[in-house]
Amino acid sequence: MGGMMPSSPAATSVGDRITATENEILRVEVGSTAHGISVGNDDLDLMAVYVETPEQLLGIAEHAEHYVSRTQPEGARSGPGDVDYVAYSLRKFLRLATVGNPTVLVLLYGSTVHATSPLGEELRALAPAIVSRRAGYRFLGYLDGQLERMRGGGRQSRVPSRPELVEQHGYDTKYAAHALRLGLQGIELIDTGHLTLPLPEAERDLCRAMRSGTYSREEADRLVTSVRADLAEAVDDPTRGPLRDGPDLDTVNAFAIRAHQEHWAKG
Repeated sequence: MGGMMPSSPAATSVGDRITATENEILRVEVGSTAHGISVGNDDLDLMAVYVETPEQLLGIAEHAEHYVSRTQPEGARSGPGDVDYVAYSLRKFLRLATVGNPTVLVLLYGSTVHATSPLGEELRALAPAIVSRRAGYRFLGYLDGQLERMRGGGRQSRVPSRPELVEQHGYDTKYAAHALRLGLQGIELIDTGHLTLPLPEAERDLCRAMRSGTYSREEADRLVTSVRADLAEAVDDPTRGPLRDGPDLDTVNAFAIRAHQEHWAKG
């Protein structure tokens, strides 16, 4: 499935481009547009999974397990018309997904699939074996990170990522919207074992309103804190929802082994 890479010129390229793009098995739209909370000024975020070569897995030479391509230079913010593309090796993706990383789980549930293959379809169908209650704790942790930055703390405490939002609204509304989204999605995942993408209409409208600056900083903080408390309650209740305590690693491992064998056999 070579040639699946977005055609936009890349100002930033990190990792093994040839291996990633020529062995890609799945590519899905992620980011604000996938969640349905874009307010019209976002870039296009794509995430992909590829199968490493036999030389990479059986040899001893170190190699990158992901590839990143951006139309903007390193350190520059992406904007409308830009494309950010990240591809993970299948093994790295499964390691991240089985511990519940919220960012990569979108690939399993995203509704806009840009390219796929039989192995890519199998990977998405494997979600019930991959996703477990562990994800709830990760959603909670990611929410806390966004909330801290919304409040002006974290790594961006001295130099805000989006100073124009802070100047206009008194806080970074994008951090607030993503903190709220993570809380709502974490609750849905615990309660149903699934993520709806884009978000259901009511949740989508709420996050968009947050991002547009409808709420004051104090109102935004109270709303996110309330949703956080609801998520923490859901995570701490072991009887709530259909998810197992941990991933079905036997099933995931069996798929990973077979996927590599089948992909390599195709040459």
